[in-house]
Amino acid sequence: MQADIGLIGLAVMGENLVLNMESKGFNVAVFNRSVEVVEKFEAGRGKGKNFVFAKTLEEFVGSLKRPRKAQIMVKAGAPVDAVIAQLAPLFEAGDIIIDGGNSLWTDTQRREKALKEKGIHYFGVGVSGGEEGALKGPSIMPGGSKEGWQALAPIYQKIAAVVEGEPCCRHMGPDGAGHYVKMAHNGIEYGDMQLICEAYAILKAALNPTADEFAEIFTEWNKTDLDSFLIEITSKIFKRKDPETGKPIVDIVLDKAGQKGTGKWTVGHAVEMGVPLSVIGSAVDARILSSLKDERVAASKVLKGPETKPYTGDRAALIAAVRDALYASKIMSYAQGMVQLGHASELYNWGLNFGDIASIWRGGCIIRARFLNRITEAYRKNPGLKNLMLDPFFADALQRTQPGWRKAVQTAIEYGVASPSFSSALSYFDSYRSANLPANLLQAQRDFFGAHTFERVDKPGIFHADWYS
Repeated sequence: MQADIGLIGLAVMGENLVLNMESKGFNVAVFNRSVEVVEKFEAGRGKGKNFVFAKTLEEFVGSLKRPRKAQIMVKAGAPVDAVIAQLAPLFEAGDIIIDGGNSLWTDTQRREKALKEKGIHYFGVGVSGGEEGALKGPSIMPGGSKEGWQALAPIYQKIAAVVEGEPCCRHMGPDGAGHYVKMAHNGIEYGDMQLICEAYAILKAALNPTADEFAEIFTEWNKTDLDSFLIEITSKIFKRKDPETGKPIVDIVLDKAGQKGTGKWTVGHAVEMGVPLSVIGSAVDARILSSLKDERVAASKVLKGPETKPYTGDRAALIAAVRDALYASKIMSYAQGMVQLGHASELYNWGLNFGDIASIWRGGCIIRARFLNRITEAYRKNPGLKNLMLDPFFADALQRTQPGWRKAVQTAIEYGVASPSFSSALSYFDSYRSANLPANLLQAQRDFFGAHTFERVDKPGIFHADWYS
């Protein structure tokens, strides 16, 4: 049997992806560095299905139809380079090597350039949706040559999630475009998750709902404009009880978050390009601070916040205000993420299509949400949109939610609750909408101590003042 595509790396994501491919009618070759892993798959989930269970890399390559297509699903970094070093000598001009992991986009650009010299197409493909998405239909973000995409499109667009008849898979652009878009997706995911956590923290401090009440709150929110995968799973998290203690599992989970690096990459490159990314940046900071558990416990015994009293206001009104703050801040996170993608697109000449990007995030991926339909519409209507806030729908939404947004941040301050992403989102909104900022004083300071010069509001030119006379 000749395989339509092959996959190297049968961890959970790799297994689920090949099962997805096979279920859509494709013959798939599978290979893993440990032969035992292939044998286990052959005897288990892959039994009786249209797979080539390759025991050697040569057997794997020999089973692939031309142009050969092989997707690598191993840990980012050196392991990807190691697989390419073994695979490339067995491939010919016109064949396609695909990296489906979360690789750094500059690594993808480097690999694409090196393999292009040998006539081999190299694709960096972002895959979002976790284990379930990989099996049932993920959001797929391919980056590579147009010629290579023609060979891959029939497979990827068939295995992707589908929303309103459209597959959640589009060609993003050349070389590192696919991995960069996936990185930005992950950055927005960081922001989304932190914003939800801050909504939880404010309500917990002021109203102290039970886990069951929190489940009801998030279930109701998921019926509004906040309808999304992350809100949905949050409501389910509050419902789950620990079989050992009978307590809600969320209450026994240690408040120490992990991360794999894509958030830090996103923020680092935004700073390098001079793009404001305060919501995602504060979300990354919050994860780092959470990891300092021992220091925080020690500090809590020394540093005291404001003395607070039981909340005497309208509980329903505060819940609604926090909901509005979450929605408005979510808009800011996406707005900043899309601005970053725009700058990267110009820097690398990728020609990213923001309507396409938003459309493929509507299904399959972790950040899928109802309002991505509105983002898709906004960029398809106005491809040159400078900032998502300027779209009429989102401008109106921000105007409507602004009072609740401010109330939620004020409540966080009153109760001493850290809300870095809510606050930074509001600051970004207030800064962007301001015709005048206090940067005039900042420029005067820079000119005072470093003769960095300044521009004037009353006439053109570059000036320096004699501050010491």
